[in-house]
Amino acid sequence: MKRALLILGIAFAMISCNKNEQKTENFKTAYIDTAELLKEYEKFKVEDEKFKVKSEEMSRPLESKFRAFENEAKGFQTNARVKGQAWAQQKGAELQQREQQLGIEQNALIQQLQLEGAQLRDSIIKEVREYIKDYGKKEGYDYIYGTGDAATVLYSKDSYNITKEVLEKLNKDYSSKSGNESKKAEATKEEEEKK
Repeated sequence: MKRALLILGIAFAMISCNKNEQKTENFKTAYIDTAELLKEYEKFKVEDEKFKVKSEEMSRPLESKFRAFENEAKGFQTNARVKGQAWAQQKGAELQQREQQLGIEQNALIQQLQLEGAQLRDSIIKEVREYIKDYGKKEGYDYIYGTGDAATVLYSKDSYNITKEVLEKLNKDYSSKSGNESKKAEATKEEEEKK
């Protein structure tokens, strides 16, 4: 009896092992180079360019304040000799205070731009993750790993790399969406011009 149970247990274990082996053979897996995906994603390029333009526009008023300050500081050196020490001390204190204020404004602008840039990047990354999740479900993948800046794959065969395939579809979807949006914007603009 014990012998029969032992043989039955071994047979069951072997069947279980075979089933596990069959399951692992059917896994569909791939990886995406996330750094390349973001670098080549058209929406990221467009939004990044828009952000650079916005950053430059936001920086212009501060840059003009710095130029005015520099000009005033140069004039201060010349005028200090002519107008005397009392004037120089008072004006020097004013310039020092303005310089500190400009530094505070510059730091605030830098922080604001960093925050907005991070929010933009995070929203695009979230969108891409959702896209990859849907893509993985549609294509029947069990796992899709990410490599690049935050590498989670230390080694993989190149044949598992689906970055270009996903990137092409992602850019195609973005182009069709952005094309529709620009058509809507043009139609709205034409309607407004008619009024």
